[in-house]
Amino acid sequence: MRVCCVTGGTGGHIYPALALVKKWEQLDPSLDILFIGNDDRMEADLIPAQGYRFKALHTSGLVGGVIGKAKAVMQLGLAYGKAKAYLKEYKPDIVIGFGGYVSAPVILAAHALKIATVIHEQNSIVGKANQHVMKKVDAIITCYDKCKEVFPKDKIHLLGNPRATIAKEASFDEDYFKSLGLDLNKKTILIVMGSLGSKSVNALMKEALKDVGDELQFLYVCGKDNSNDLNLFNGKENIHVVSYVDTLRIYAHIEGMICRAGATTLAEVTALGIPAIIIPSPYVANNHQFYNASVLVNEGAAYMIEEKNLNAETLEKNIRTLFGNPEEMEKVSKQARKLGNPEAAYDIIELCKKLVK
Repeated sequence: MRVCCVTGGTGGHIYPALALVKKWEQLDPSLDILFIGNDDRMEADLIPAQGYRFKALHTSGLVGGVIGKAKAVMQLGLAYGKAKAYLKEYKPDIVIGFGGYVSAPVILAAHALKIATVIHEQNSIVGKANQHVMKKVDAIITCYDKCKEVFPKDKIHLLGNPRATIAKEASFDEDYFKSLGLDLNKKTILIVMGSLGSKSVNALMKEALKDVGDELQFLYVCGKDNSNDLNLFNGKENIHVVSYVDTLRIYAHIEGMICRAGATTLAEVTALGIPAIIIPSPYVANNHQFYNASVLVNEGAAYMIEEKNLNAETLEKNIRTLFGNPEEMEKVSKQARKLGNPEAAYDIIELCKKLVK
């Protein structure tokens, strides 16, 4: 089978696409894959580095004034023509869009060429690109029931995020875990605010964790842009600070998390049943992280602190209430698992096969 994945702009769009094709390749080594993305965003480097063929387009969002929007529309028109040429040359059996502005012209080009099309929406709030093409596609894969408010209900398949499958099946790397300074015999809480970290959270973390007992150990990922915070907890033997961690290699020994509400993170948290204190980023489109987190909170599957209410006192209180209470952790873990979709990648692959047939 020949599969074209179009994705771009952020890791939230890109990593689910990579997760799906990696799992699909394991099941079918003859799978032929082409990625299409932006020429000036992270996918242009990340996807070729993973060994996949990559074709580039140049698109941007409909933001700014009249001139900026007119320029974006012109770029999308040019991208549509170029995408059509790519698809005619490649002849895919199916085109799967994972969001980002670059996905819209490719999905529309595939529809015009009568190629099977699917879009995947990672968040609870539907992105603009997916809204633009939702009436043209053959199927829509979602992760949240809330998407029914926007998408045509007859096209929706609530299958989840492929990263959930990758997280659930990841192997624990004991040597890597120990290299981070962690003790296998202690309950481990992972604190991670995205790949770049969060300066606002870093600033209050020292105060929030100052009185935490030694029965817990924390792995605090301060972020690649915050290397000055690596010495934040010098002298605290149960708090280990790193700028980056490969979470898939240690998830099996993570008992709790403090994290943002990105779609990939929450897919992994629920698939694994990890009790979490979620701090949604308010700096994202349509405040979608708040709505992502609210789904878990409403089901008793996580705690949430909005950044406007975040301080050392509220964070410390939540840490003690959740991570200091084994019964509460187990209850939240059980609810999180109910929302998880650990079979997501397999289910999406089966849907795509049916559409092609």
